[in-house]
Amino acid sequence: MLDKLSEVLKHFSISAGVFYTGNLCGLSAFSDDGIHEGHLHLLQQGRMVVFDHQGNKQEIAEPAVLFFPRPAHHRLKADRRDNAQIVCASVRYGTGPQNPLANALPGLIVVRLAEAPSLKAATELLFAEAFQEQDGRQAMMDRLTEVFIIQLLRYVVDHDLMHKGMLAGLANPRLSPAIMAINAAPEKNWTLEALAALSAMSRSKFAELFREQMGQTAGDYILEWRVALTQNLLKRGKSVGVIANEVGYENASALARAFRKKTGQSPRQWLDNSRRGELQ
Repeated sequence: MLDKLSEVLKHFSISAGVFYTGNLCGLSAFSDDGIHEGHLHLLQQGRMVVFDHQGNKQEIAEPAVLFFPRPAHHRLKADRRDNAQIVCASVRYGTGPQNPLANALPGLIVVRLAEAPSLKAATELLFAEAFQEQDGRQAMMDRLTEVFIIQLLRYVVDHDLMHKGMLAGLANPRLSPAIMAINAAPEKNWTLEALAALSAMSRSKFAELFREQMGQTAGDYILEWRVALTQNLLKRGKSVGVIANEVGYENASALARAFRKKTGQSPRQWLDNSRRGELQ
């Protein structure tokens, strides 16, 4: 069986940086203002409360994973009596926080480790590194966190935690052939009829199911995928003219127009802003 998740991940590099380990005491706030990353919080033991951007609170009183895949204002709170031992990490994607992978996930994923033995086992080595002082500790924590995120994505797919988006579409056996074809050959002039044929559906039924599962039309998804690939290739140093042929546009001007339509920026402006964001 084709490894659909790996096919997606090869286009979106995920990097993680652990920035805090230890006891949470007081209030820690995370903003969505101008940042280019999501956040992962792992509660090893104790109790804490998480507040979302609307002030809604959720009490976590057992080992758990909290994953904000995209920039999101939130707060974590605990006092000394709660004995909340946590590991916090930033999560960045090679193409920036707005991409088909991150956009396919809920705004907040909460998984209690007692309900997910595979994830619980994966945290043990990370916690061991986090709460001991050993040579190479930071590098080990960062790499282990990146591996853990892939395991978490696998859990999300296996347990159907996506409501809409690319991962939900790939999990749908009727839509999956069409989505994988788009992802594999973005340079093709895909028509609704051709995509419907790949899914053995009528044009109207395919369009209806695609919008229902993906939250957008097939044309919008093709544009989103092409722009995401363009962002990835820009960061690898390729020119807009070369990229245009690889992602289905006649020339650099046509790609630049599509890119601006999706992002509100030219490819050069996006690349400059992305590099500045990495330095923050």
